Amino acid sequence: MTPPAVGFDFDMTLADTRPGIAAAYRELTAVTGTYVDEQAAVSRLGPPLRVELANWFPPAELEAAVTTYRELYAAHAIEPTVLMPGARAAVDAVRAAGWRVVVVTSKLGRLAELHLSHLGLPVDAVAGDLFAEGKATALTAHGCAVYVGDHVADMVAARTADVPGVAVTTGPCSAEELSVAGARLVLTDLREFPAALPGLVQLAL
Repeated sequence: MTPPAVGFDFDMTLADTRPGIAAAYRELTAVTGTYVDEQAAVSRLGPPLRVELANWFPPAELEAAVTTYRELYAAHAIEPTVLMPGARAAVDAVRAAGWRVVVVTSKLGRLAELHLSHLGLPVDAVAGDLFAEGKATALTAHGCAVYVGDHVADMVAARTADVPGVAVTTGPCSAEELSVAGARLVLTDLREFPAALPGLVQLAL
């Protein structure tokens, strides 16, 4: 029997991707000639790339900008990215409990996999290019009994998949916003996750 899994969002949940994403946006500005305020962009990570780029590029140029950004991403965004505090211990705790680890993210799966490889963080599966309710299908398909994220949309995903949502306040959303969005538990960051895991396992079973 396949053991259940804990699903994790990636950006600002498992990894601080802000330095790398900012670098990719600076390069996008240089290549396209269209200014992107990278600090503003990285302050609101979570929604799909097109949502952010629509703030800077007109509709006729949006898809080309998405393509260009993704071409630049691997060369500029992977190396500067670091793990969030407690991320490795959180993943280790899930494995020690006999559960699987699944990353469900709005980032393209192949780019998330590049990050995970660079960071040396092994996971059992990656599902990418998903947001809010769209993540629920992957959570269900991969047998995730808990979903951990930093954005109100991650709590929407957990509610839609009918699993407990665990929020960390390391992203753009406040503890109050995450609670209102349906978080069963709100943590300051993943350093608090291992101690909370046994209760989550009981809640999810």
